[in-house]
Amino acid sequence: MFSFRTTPIEDQLDKALLDGKVGVFCTQACWDADKESYLYETFRRRGNLAKIFLPGDEAVPGTAHISFEEEDLKVLDAVVVEVQDAGSRYFPITIDVLRLISVLAGMENAPALYIVDHPNPAGREVEGTLPAGETDVWTPAAVHRHGLTLGELAQMYISEIGAQISLHVISAELAATARTLMPWMIPPASDFAGVFTPYFYCGGKLWTDTNINPGLGTVRPYEMIGAPFIKTEGNPIPMPEGVLARPCSFIPLTGLYEGERCYGWQFILTPGTRYHSLLHTIQLMRWFSERYSQFHIQESLYGRLADPVMAEYLRGGITFDIVEEHVKSEEQKWIRKAKRFLLYDDQPIRIK
Repeated sequence: MFSFRTTPIEDQLDKALLDGKVGVFCTQACWDADKESYLYETFRRRGNLAKIFLPGDEAVPGTAHISFEEEDLKVLDAVVVEVQDAGSRYFPITIDVLRLISVLAGMENAPALYIVDHPNPAGREVEGTLPAGETDVWTPAAVHRHGLTLGELAQMYISEIGAQISLHVISAELAATARTLMPWMIPPASDFAGVFTPYFYCGGKLWTDTNINPGLGTVRPYEMIGAPFIKTEGNPIPMPEGVLARPCSFIPLTGLYEGERCYGWQFILTPGTRYHSLLHTIQLMRWFSERYSQFHIQESLYGRLADPVMAEYLRGGITFDIVEEHVKSEEQKWIRKAKRFLLYDDQPIRIK
């Protein structure tokens, strides 16, 4: 059963929410700026909050997962989800929500699922290709940057796996972030620094499967890249129109090259630019492969890409124009598919 609701979660009259045992699956994004309280406090005041599922420390890198066990869910009548998705199919919290759906799908008498939807901070622009080949069960058949809200993505995922669970989506247009705060004001994860991060994440995350640091351990994660072996002087890199590359250096406080000086670039979007982070990232990876013997791509990157055409390009077998046409076709295919699950008036669009 599916329903789309246009009144706040606290005004819902479902017996499971009023009298049942409620679990709240959330991040710091469940803070309501109008009420100045967290979502789970609503159910705590009612006396029926049974469980809170939270990630690790919101300010500590590497803690952006929400852990749970099926046993935790069996005692519940409802699970209320409020997290801020980042618009990418490999965002850790999104994967956790899909894993939750997968577990609920395998349960007898599963609790009802309520998703308090939020605007997508990466917007309706889409990037990339549908996954090809084997992927884990929690990877949705969506492009790398999907352009959907979490409620829309969850509805699609439930349809794909044939789950017989009750899903109720609370409209993102009710979210305080849409009225009082901008969607990115409460970071969805510790490595999301601000307004531009969602536009860089789709491609920027791929650098974590290489030996180039995408600004992790700095104040601008995914907006810069660097490594000790990179030479920036007199060595311009390929850049799309509307994006600037500022040569810089940084010393990561954590992660790859912790305490070492890295050399590279900060990417800066000029006003009005629509940036295809995924295509630019794989173009840069090919560029590094051809110029730096020290540059290394881990095998895990190809699993995250889940696309044989882009993989062939990275291995040097085809030219970039073939990749561009392939990605364009896949994005058009995805937009047609996604229309079945849209809950709002605006439509996903390609970055041209």
